[in-house]
Amino acid sequence: MSALLKIKVCGNREAENMKEVCKLKPEYVGFIFYKNSKRFVVSPDILQNDCSAKRVGVFVNATIEEIKSKVDLYDLDYIQLHGDETPDFCKKTNQIRPVFKAFQIDNNFNFNKLNYYLSACYMFLFDTTSKSYGGSGQKFDWRLLSKYKASVPFLLSGGIGPEDAVAIKALRHPMLAGIDVNSRFEDSPGVKNIELLSEFIKQIKE
Repeated sequence: MSALLKIKVCGNREAENMKEVCKLKPEYVGFIFYKNSKRFVVSPDILQNDCSAKRVGVFVNATIEEIKSKVDLYDLDYIQLHGDETPDFCKKTNQIRPVFKAFQIDNNFNFNKLNYYLSACYMFLFDTTSKSYGGSGQKFDWRLLSKYKASVPFLLSGGIGPEDAVAIKALRHPMLAGIDVNSRFEDSPGVKNIELLSEFIKQIKE
């Protein structure tokens, strides 16, 4: 199953580093359009035309107009909504590009709330609860995933690091489509450690 897991490398910000990330052939690369993030993207100069990875734009409580503007400027393939977006907002956004809807998971999270989003999203993303809409570098208890019974596939996120390949490959949830990595593979915000990332992807895919 692990060889089929898709990998999303999020929080890319530097063009030269992005070029090296693309050589590793992740399925998705993420660009953060949330101004409070240390990985906020300011220019489409980062884009690599020969990159096979699909482009995912990450937004937090943005307007439809803001999202449309970035989709056009960055030629995005997917939209990730990482804030407090409603099912109705997700449905409208899903008409622009397929939506990844992120949810912050902790021991008190009610997975039943996802039922309202099932028809509005292409994929879910399960991240660790934090006050800053992600980027905590911490994991949630992956045993909680057993409570998710719906049919929308999901990406696992939140504090995934180089040492987690074995544990990820041991996960057996039928709707686990892939993993989202970011801060634990960085030398500085937005700059990925290519050696760590390369070895991790190799372990996941083997």
